[in-house]
Amino acid sequence: MPHLLRFSRDIETRLEQASQHTGITKAELIERLVQDGLSDLETQLLLEGGAPRVERSIDQLLRESGLGA
Repeated sequence: MPHLLRFSRDIETRLEQASQHTGITKAELIERLVQDGLSDLETQLLLEGGAPRVERSIDQLLRESGLGA
């Protein structure tokens, strides 16, 4: 099932350069980055005690990260 993602110009440029440099498609690069990021996040959560965190809305997560309004 395809997902449409919009990236900033900077990220698009970096993905394009990485794709050209490695010969790996942008789609595969994105998939690998997401897999690695999820693995790192899961590892971090396990190291923090493995206790499930309280669910937060995406708006709250974006505000806390400084990316939201």
